[in-house]
Amino acid sequence: MNALPAHYGAVAAGSALGGLARYLLSVAGYAWWGDSFPWPTLIANLAGSFLVGLYFALNLPGGRLNDPLGRRVFVTAGFCAGFTTFSLFSLESLLLLQAGRPAALLAYLVLSVVGWMVAVWFGYEVGRPKRGAAKV
Repeated sequence: MNALPAHYGAVAAGSALGGLARYLLSVAGYAWWGDSFPWPTLIANLAGSFLVGLYFALNLPGGRLNDPLGRRVFVTAGFCAGFTTFSLFSLESLLLLQAGRPAALLAYLVLSVVGWMVAVWFGYEVGRPKRGAAKV
């Protein structure tokens, strides 16, 4: 996907909305579950991984969508990138380590990395065109 200067605004707008959605999820998640485990970050990264896999697959040749490049970069490089929180993930991992909570750190690392891969694969599989499916 080639980014064109005309699409920079789409990426910026998507990033702003994704970042806002991520912040609201964080506020709500920590109010709901407390701060003993970084659930909001894990959920954001799982949901973002699923969404980017789904949206990418829906835009494959023969897929259900045929969005223009501007919309595709808005969703993928903008919203999904702004919504997922790998820098925060790194910080929270360090904080778990510094707090002397190696079991929580290991659980967070495994749940995150395995979960992201499963989520992006599942989103892709849900969205990709099926073999032999009639084109609409």
